[in-house]
Amino acid sequence: MYSRSLLIFIIALISGVGHVLAQDPTPSPTATPAVEDKQQVAPERLQGVPVIAPDYRSDDRSLPDLGRVGVDMLDQRSLTLNDAIRLALENNNDIEVTRANVKIAEFDLRAARGFYQPRLTGTTSYERATTPNVSIFSSNQKTTQGAFVGNAGVTGYIPRFGTVLRADVTNNRTTTNNPISILSPQYNANAGFTVTQPLFKGRGFDQQRRTIEIAKRNLSLTDVQFRQKTIDTIVNVQRAYWDLAFALRNLQVQRDSVKDAKEQYDHNKRLVEEGQLAPIDIVASETQVANFEQAVYEALNVVGQAENALKNLVSPNKNAKIWSESVTPVDPVDITPPDTTLKEALDAALSNRPELELNQVQKDINAIDRKFYANQKQPQIDLVASYTSAGVGGGQNPGFQSPFNQTCTPGAPDYEACLIRLQQLQAQQQANLELLTGNAYSGVFANRYPTYRVGIQFNLPLFGDKTAGANYGKALVEGEKIETQRAQLEQTIQVDVRNAIQSLRTAEAKLRAAAIARENSVKQYESEQRKLDAGQSDVYKVLERQTALTVARSNELRAQTDLNKSIADLQRATGNSLKANNVVSLLRK
Repeated sequence: MYSRSLLIFIIALISGVGHVLAQDPTPSPTATPAVEDKQQVAPERLQGVPVIAPDYRSDDRSLPDLGRVGVDMLDQRSLTLNDAIRLALENNNDIEVTRANVKIAEFDLRAARGFYQPRLTGTTSYERATTPNVSIFSSNQKTTQGAFVGNAGVTGYIPRFGTVLRADVTNNRTTTNNPISILSPQYNANAGFTVTQPLFKGRGFDQQRRTIEIAKRNLSLTDVQFRQKTIDTIVNVQRAYWDLAFALRNLQVQRDSVKDAKEQYDHNKRLVEEGQLAPIDIVASETQVANFEQAVYEALNVVGQAENALKNLVSPNKNAKIWSESVTPVDPVDITPPDTTLKEALDAALSNRPELELNQVQKDINAIDRKFYANQKQPQIDLVASYTSAGVGGGQNPGFQSPFNQTCTPGAPDYEACLIRLQQLQAQQQANLELLTGNAYSGVFANRYPTYRVGIQFNLPLFGDKTAGANYGKALVEGEKIETQRAQLEQTIQVDVRNAIQSLRTAEAKLRAAAIARENSVKQYESEQRKLDAGQSDVYKVLERQTALTVARSNELRAQTDLNKSIADLQRATGNSLKANNVVSLLRK
């Protein structure tokens, strides 16, 4: 017992001494907090991961509904690309808004031209007034007077010279009980004509003519914007149309791949039964079938999204019948790429691109502003000439009493001469009365009481028109800005054309490679199947070739679709989308 205890003690002592000797005699430095904070844990020992459904396994092997949401796949609607473009241009809300803008611009032009429309102005009123008598020539305590006024005038313009023409006719009928008034009722009439001609400011160009010219350019502007929106819509429809064509073709490829995978699965089962394959090899074929079935659902989802994108462009509203129909593109997918050189494409783009036309319209509007503000810097001096012919008429006032009645005294030395003068005065008064009574317009047309006036009117700032000068300077700077923008636009268009042509060539090369890949995939798949039957290959290589063939079939049409999109992009880059798709530039209802 003692010997055992002594042996244990010796072994423990030797172990302790060995541990001390194994340590580094140099003391190690204290670890920094950053090193201490590092978590030295292997990934498979990571802590803090909650356990979520550890025993989950899906036992449901049934397939979900194979269809597109809200679409009867058997109710198919054939749609050509031109039909899709026509429907989009008719029903697209953006096109409708742009079309409305064109109509608004037309009304703006009509409103601007309406300023020079001849205008008839006038006024008519009746007034009855009673006033106290403050005249020594009348014995009435008060005077009652009635007046009926009717005036009219016509204003016209000569827009080319800024000339304003004005013709006026005034009429006044007055009745009174004042005994010193010769006529009651009394008619007064005037007919006049006035011409106002600007000599400097406003003669060559004025605000009204500026408004009309800008309205014309704005109409051109909205027309160009309408065409640009039309081009954008056409390109969007083209891309959506070919996306749907590819999606449906890809769905067909995935469907056929499932059929092919099931045939291969059945074939492999027979090989297992014949003992040429191990039973476990059939599992890979079964998985392949499941994966291809999943690919059908994914392809169906892509079809739904592509179809909804196209329907959104061509349908008038959310209740249109097309939403429940299955749209089927029927145009051939193998479009021949245009044969064009870079110079030809650039020339076409510089002639057709709406952006350059928009810039040109802005340049024209700037030229109008410069012309207007240059004219506004001139002094405002107008020549004014007028002519007026007046007339008076009416009936003799029954209560008229002349305050200047003369009498002759019998027996006076000049009695005879006085009678003669009195007779002459009465005759003159009678002649004047006959002249006054009657139609007032007889005096107007006889030019009995004419008035002529010629003069100058001016409105000059004392220290120069600083506002017009500042506006003119601003218009000059704006013109320089527009020129710079045009240079930038031309460079951007050149980049678009170059990229579009390069993309077209790349798409052609991609289609060539995809076609070769599809042909070779068919050969490789068939060869691998023969090797499997001869025992020189395995199931996994066959399934790998089968998957590659499915991808190659889908990629071939994807390459053709990309080529069609590149053609549409080249049409947009050269501004040729309308002509290439037989669309009138301005589609108005």
